Amino acid sequence: MRGLLATSIGVTCAAALALPLTPPASAATARPASAAEAAPSGTARATSPDAPVTSSLSDPSLSDHPAHPAHPALPDLPDLPDLPDVPALPDLPGSTQSLPLTPLARDRALGGAATDQGLPRRDVRHFSLLGVVWDDPAAELHGRVQVRTRTSDTGAWSGWQDVETHNADHGADPGTPESASGRVRGATAPLWVGDSDGVEIRVHPDTERRTEEAATAALLPSGLRLELVDPGSAPPEHVPAGPPRSRTLTTGSGPAGTPEAMDPPGAATEKTAETAETAETATAAETAETATAAEAGEGVEPGEGAEAGEGSEGAEGAEPAAMTAMTAMTAEVTAASAANAPLAPLGATRIPALDRLGTERELLALRGAELTPAQRAKPYIGPRPSIVTRRGWGADEKLREKRFVYTTKVKAAFVHHTASGNSYECSQAPSVIRGIYRYHVRSMGWRDIGYNFLVDKCGKIYEGRAGGVAKPVLGAHTLGFNTNSMGIAVLGTFTSAKPTTATVNAVAGLTAWKLGLYGANPKGKTYLKSGGGNLYGKGKNVRLNVISGHRDGFATECPGRQLYGKLGSARSTAARFQGR
Repeated sequence: MRGLLATSIGVTCAAALALPLTPPASAATARPASAAEAAPSGTARATSPDAPVTSSLSDPSLSDHPAHPAHPALPDLPDLPDLPDVPALPDLPGSTQSLPLTPLARDRALGGAATDQGLPRRDVRHFSLLGVVWDDPAAELHGRVQVRTRTSDTGAWSGWQDVETHNADHGADPGTPESASGRVRGATAPLWVGDSDGVEIRVHPDTERRTEEAATAALLPSGLRLELVDPGSAPPEHVPAGPPRSRTLTTGSGPAGTPEAMDPPGAATEKTAETAETAETATAAETAETATAAEAGEGVEPGEGAEAGEGSEGAEGAEPAAMTAMTAMTAEVTAASAANAPLAPLGATRIPALDRLGTERELLALRGAELTPAQRAKPYIGPRPSIVTRRGWGADEKLREKRFVYTTKVKAAFVHHTASGNSYECSQAPSVIRGIYRYHVRSMGWRDIGYNFLVDKCGKIYEGRAGGVAKPVLGAHTLGFNTNSMGIAVLGTFTSAKPTTATVNAVAGLTAWKLGLYGANPKGKTYLKSGGGNLYGKGKNVRLNVISGHRDGFATECPGRQLYGKLGSARSTAARFQGR
């Protein structure tokens, strides 16, 4: 994800604009870490799950910390005494600690100007993923970001780890409502470090980039903050689906006639009630509305309602615990789940795999009216793979914006790596995704997680941005080429590490199915219109592989040399899955 050319993005952002950080009621009392509760005066800790930390940096030494010349290894500090354990709250929805960075070193050659920024070692509340953000999303951080963390279980400090600083190539297209919301911030890539309760960070600018014209410019972007993300507890393994035999709910919250309240051409919108008070009353009122076609690239909000999948058991046969889980679904959870009808029943944690014949029948049911006679007679589509839903990986649906935003179709897939490291276990993948989701929304100011799908090292596929896995959800993954495309992010860093065979096959299976829904050949080429970036100017029609790497649309290292080298194999396998 390292940018190879300077980006020029015409985005104006309100500097240092804080996000509305109102935690869910269940998070009003965040799980405290015992070390944080008894931290010394120099320790920063949040007072609520998402409260930025600004007032607890009372240690005067932080404003003039000794320099770290050439970043030598620092000696380990003595371990803190063990403190009594504090019971963890069940089903913690997660939290973010936001710590302002302070000057660490000054450069005499630059007139004593502050250069390095960071934080000395300190105790913090538990977190598992981190990143650095700053005020202006158009500003780039030229330099090196290094962190070390303390593992909660053993109390051992890690060595210094590099954080990928070039992350601007992921995001909403310039000039779109999401990029111009005033909430977006510049940011590094997130880094997964596992359960930790201590942190140290240093940011060293690349002073060689300074020019005579920029002699008085700041070395680093303004408003640097360290974001420490606790993804929250894992979702339960078995969550009942429901309520059965009831129509799905859709949000339809956009003002009528606006792009974000429009359907794709020929679609109808179902306006429904915001909540379902009980499983028996979950059926909502439906109002069919016809909307004019939105221009390609504009956000649209269809509400294609459908009955829950066949084969569901009636509510009258459900156990009391199952009924409780069904009625506990909030309006946001219901809407996100309903967007996947009729692929899975309401409340499902997984969309099951489907064989070829079933997938072809489903294609005719979903998009039959848009297919040509030849496509109906011989559909080229791969079997639908198993997909973990947002409810399955534990998405807090109250974090994202309520409305779903769509593009017109899916003509191409861009493959990414998250650059978050490869140290996670496959069982931790849902936690990694929850951390990235919270980082994208709370820390970076996006409307939802940026990717349409995510794939872990064991080949499991996860639903990304809300709106329905079979629908053309508008993502924020490939700056300049989010229109009429989808983004697939492989969890990990693949600059030198090789992706597993299971991962590559999962990418092939996912693209064979999703591109097949829209008649795209995985081994073919297509044209996409650039929304603006550092390779192609805004408005330029660019010929791209139907399955492309992020670097094909933007000058970047993403998805890493090793993963990029496997895309040829993924194209061939996907085409074979489609029967080509």
